[in-house]
Amino acid sequence: MASPPTSLPVSNPQATTTTQTTSIATPALRSFISRLSSSIRQSFSQRRPWYELVDRSAFSRPVSLSDATSRVRKNFSYFRINYSALLAAVLAFSLLSHPFSLIILLCLLGAWLFLYLFRPSDQPLVMFGRTFSDRETLLILIVFTIIVVFLTSIGSLVISALMVGLAIVCVHGAFRDPEDLFLDDQDQATAGLLSFLGGATSSAAAAAPPAMARV
Repeated sequence: MASPPTSLPVSNPQATTTTQTTSIATPALRSFISRLSSSIRQSFSQRRPWYELVDRSAFSRPVSLSDATSRVRKNFSYFRINYSALLAAVLAFSLLSHPFSLIILLCLLGAWLFLYLFRPSDQPLVMFGRTFSDRETLLILIVFTIIVVFLTSIGSLVISALMVGLAIVCVHGAFRDPEDLFLDDQDQATAGLLSFLGGATSSAAAAAPPAMARV
């Protein structure tokens, strides 16, 4: 009696490529998140005490528009990191109150991270049986970002939240008398913010070197 034919295992090249891409991108993403988190913690460790921000005895009406402008400039130099945290909190509250917009933005961020930034340059993107070059992938992501941000309610939501946050910062800066602040220390706050921005940028460059070669 003849034995049944033995079936040979067949590998799926597309699935193998996707698995390899994911395994390579995961360490880069972890490194990026770790460095970004470290930069944020270092920056916020240099923030000003919050009680100085809300000290009621230091509030007074500005005598003129120029006085208000001067106060905003000095307070922004002193409370730079605190104001940045306040803007981030307003934006986060706005997005959390609109979960659908938050999910769309997270999906957009994930598309940029996994389809372009952390995808190895020697592995083309294969979707729906078609291979996309790096330029085509970048163009698709840019067009999709423009559609999501500027042609939907998400863009107006983000802009509105930023405008509300800036309005709060300007009102506080105009009515907060900066005479009791040690403005000689403002370089420390500026350095903290710049180190945060620089750390995030260097993290992206170090974590995703193939993306730099695509541009």
